[in-house]
Amino acid sequence: MSEYINNREYRQQVLKGLITELHQGKSVEDIKPRFEELIQGISPTEISQMEQGLIMDGMPIEEIQRLCDVHAAVFKGSIEEIHRPQKPEEIPGHPVHTFKLENREIEKLISEKITPHLESFKADGSQENLNKLSEDFRSLWEIDKHYLRKENLLFPFMEKYGITAPPKVMWGVDDEIRALIKEGRNLIANYNGDPSGVSNKVSEAVTKVTDMIFKEENILFPMVLETLAEDEWQKIAEESDELGYSLIEPKGKWKPSKVNVEERELEKGKEDSNNGYIHFETGILSPEEISNILNTLPIDISFVDKEGAVKYFSQGKERIFPRTKAIIGRQVQNCHPPASVHIVEKIVEDLKSGKKDHEDFWIKMGDQFVYIRYFAVRNEKNEFLGTLEVTQNIKPIQELTGEKRLLS
Repeated sequence: MSEYINNREYRQQVLKGLITELHQGKSVEDIKPRFEELIQGISPTEISQMEQGLIMDGMPIEEIQRLCDVHAAVFKGSIEEIHRPQKPEEIPGHPVHTFKLENREIEKLISEKITPHLESFKADGSQENLNKLSEDFRSLWEIDKHYLRKENLLFPFMEKYGITAPPKVMWGVDDEIRALIKEGRNLIANYNGDPSGVSNKVSEAVTKVTDMIFKEENILFPMVLETLAEDEWQKIAEESDELGYSLIEPKGKWKPSKVNVEERELEKGKEDSNNGYIHFETGILSPEEISNILNTLPIDISFVDKEGAVKYFSQGKERIFPRTKAIIGRQVQNCHPPASVHIVEKIVEDLKSGKKDHEDFWIKMGDQFVYIRYFAVRNEKNEFLGTLEVTQNIKPIQELTGEKRLLS
């Protein structure tokens, strides 16, 4: 056992050195042979544990993201398939089965459309060939739904089991891919006659997307299939529809083979206690009325308690940011991309300490103008209870002119 620990500690130090060299400008090809030697005979799970250890030691996530390209270069063709009597990922409707179907469709989009259309564009930069690339990248942007499900459904359960480093690193790379696709679409839409700019950005985006598919199927999916229980996969399957799918729909409805008899009987025998009213200083409401009032408001509401855990969010008809029930109980820092975590932490710190009572932001999102407000929630003793996030598309309000009186 001590020999194993020593080996692990040794590998951790070597890994740290390799990341430092990448930071200093070494290329993937420079690092690849030594990384390959370092991880020989160990599982993707242990590699993730090593990366997580580096994060706990204070290494920024952005530095560990530099290893992603090395992962892809080394692992391709070398990870053995994990054998199971029945593979959940092969059952239609299982979340991993759906993720893989999407990956096949994305690969098809790249091989049958983007790649040949890019070659045609390089040979002839006509408007027709440019239009084909524009349509291809519009379709490629559908990958955002794939990443949203991964980040908002898979990652919370991984964190529950203490697997925090891989989600943070992968989320960072997802955002890099989103940025590349947006940049590619912008270059195509505002083509200035320079074909190299478009072709380089398209090629870079395609390479990153292809590498991410490999990382998901050889590192992420085996890890979560080993870790998550059937009831957790069922929750993921049930909530996936809300975030949507990329280019395909699930091939069926998946149900776990095991049934939690105890839970089912408890549900049967549970008395319906939700018909009682809740008393406020200014009136009384039933739980049904409260829920539907909050969901009817033309704003999105999320509440994070004083310990930093997400406790509630409203479900209006037109949500601005995606939310799933999997985030309930999740630490608020883990609900945001790594690049913005420090901003979230600073907001919560200022509200909790009393330095501020609220913080406001406003951003343009497509045809929406989104107003985001964070409020400190305090009781009558001025004790901090948590943070309320209120989000609203205020573009229709900005466009109001004149007057509309009640009798109008």
